[in-house]
Amino acid sequence: MNTPIYDFLRNYSEKNPLRCHMPGHHGKHISEELAELYRLDITEISGADSLFEADGIISESEDNTAAIYGSGAALFSAGGSTSCIQAMLGAMRLENRRIIAVRNVHRAFLNSCVLLGLDVEWIMPDYTDGILSGTVNLSEVEKLLRENPHSCLYVTSPDYTGRIADISALSAICRKYDAKLLVDNAHGAHLHFFPNSMHPIALGADMCCDSAHKMLPALTGGAFLHVKDRAYKPILKQTMSMFTSTSPSYLIMMSLDLCNRYMAEEIRGDIEDNLRYIRDFRQRFAHRIIFAEGDPFHITIKAAESGFDGEEFAENLRKNGAECEFSHRDTVILLMSPLNKKADYELLGDIVEKSLEMTENRDIQPISIPPVLPVKAMSVREAALAECVELPVEKAVGRICAAVKVPCPPAVPIAASGEIIDENCVKIFKSYGISSVIVVK
Repeated sequence: MNTPIYDFLRNYSEKNPLRCHMPGHHGKHISEELAELYRLDITEISGADSLFEADGIISESEDNTAAIYGSGAALFSAGGSTSCIQAMLGAMRLENRRIIAVRNVHRAFLNSCVLLGLDVEWIMPDYTDGILSGTVNLSEVEKLLRENPHSCLYVTSPDYTGRIADISALSAICRKYDAKLLVDNAHGAHLHFFPNSMHPIALGADMCCDSAHKMLPALTGGAFLHVKDRAYKPILKQTMSMFTSTSPSYLIMMSLDLCNRYMAEEIRGDIEDNLRYIRDFRQRFAHRIIFAEGDPFHITIKAAESGFDGEEFAENLRKNGAECEFSHRDTVILLMSPLNKKADYELLGDIVEKSLEMTENRDIQPISIPPVLPVKAMSVREAALAECVELPVEKAVGRICAAVKVPCPPAVPIAASGEIIDENCVKIFKSYGISSVIVVK
């Protein structure tokens, strides 16, 4: 697999011309540890192409990505999946499609709706892990699409805990009602390389975003935007350019370029090995830990159901030399990737053993606060851009949520902009350690 972006940057660095162009460091480092990165960091000089008008090395690398995944087209993002989400929703806005979304979205989705002036018809999933995870009711999806044909269905899959939605069934329903299926696949860039592809595009989605930096060896901020119909590529370039920097990082794009080579040549073997290591790890603790089902690389521990406090367990992991992706009283997520080796799982197993010994066993029940869709009082955009004030959650009952204030991770909204905060919202805020919220003044 060729790597046109990396090759250009390497050749330019080796020629060592006098740089009379941005960026201001001109290839000169101020830290020896970062010397090589400074030499490779450029902007849109002659021959380097331009992300939003790509017809050279960037376009060539994007086509490599599309060929690897079997997409109609692929676009690079140096602004993470957030830029991809903005681009997808921007394209739907241009087509005047109604937005229907399963509620456990990332706040990047809501922020995009604010910028684009979009309102959302919500589908509440059948929750199984607080606000983070749930199953999508197919009959409810069909009912809404029947009532609102020519819409857009937006689904997060895998969700933050690794649960995967039935993309094939959802895509079939969407086709039936001339709707587009958009998937936030930020946590699933690796799914195409399983023995049978589980990637949304392969399963019928129209568009999806992959955060390459979450599951692949890409620099933070590197993401792919896939689309089934290549005719959408110039539209998505246009809508992405509306929101993101006009100076996308060439270092991030270079890492995506190098990811192509890794995916073409190595990832399938690494995934095969890791699936075996993960299976062995789960079997080692099968009688002591209850694991959630879903993408194997999301080792999601149901802490409360297993008889211990997830926050205490996560702190003990930390003391023994491991940092988890996410922890909550009920849930701990250990996020692995195809880059992990057998020794990593052996070490992780030993750390988990020690941490379990340090964690108090108790009769603990999962927090059960079923999320209920709050009443809507204002549009998402109107509320998010209104004059606002921050209040303790206990004093926010009856107030209209302004900007969404949820930590990332997990960044899943409890009350969306424009919704009235009720007692149920307050209970959920408190369960996730959120002590204050931003409301319309």
